[in-house]
Amino acid sequence: MSDYLEGQIRAHMFRTATFTKPTVMATALMTSATADADTGATAGEVTDANAYARQDLAPLDANWTAPDSTGGLTDNASAITFPTCTTSTWGTVTHIRMVDSITHGAGNCFLHGALTASKAVGVGDIFKFNIGDLDVTFA
Repeated sequence: MSDYLEGQIRAHMFRTATFTKPTVMATALMTSATADADTGATAGEVTDANAYARQDLAPLDANWTAPDSTGGLTDNASAITFPTCTTSTWGTVTHIRMVDSITHGAGNCFLHGALTASKAVGVGDIFKFNIGDLDVTFA
């Protein structure tokens, strides 16, 4: 969980601030490690050239599974498919960020983490999270 989200939850739970649920939950592909202090603008995201674009899977019941009652796991109920890599490689994707903006280099980071396996994305490749492959656990 990012520092931003932790602060929003604390202010909502223990202070008088309210936290408005985001309407965008975009997945950003990263070629370097992520950190709690990251924003949607922190370096490391795949360049927005060569057809790369963040993919939004809005926070809706149809898009995300109900959290399980024992482990706090939810995952994507719809596939998250990135555009085909075109004229130059995207590099090796090692991490992701979940942000509230589809605009490259913008927004607030909510969640971040390492992929189970890194993936080199070359020309002609399509990066995709199949249904159930992007796991988010609050424990």
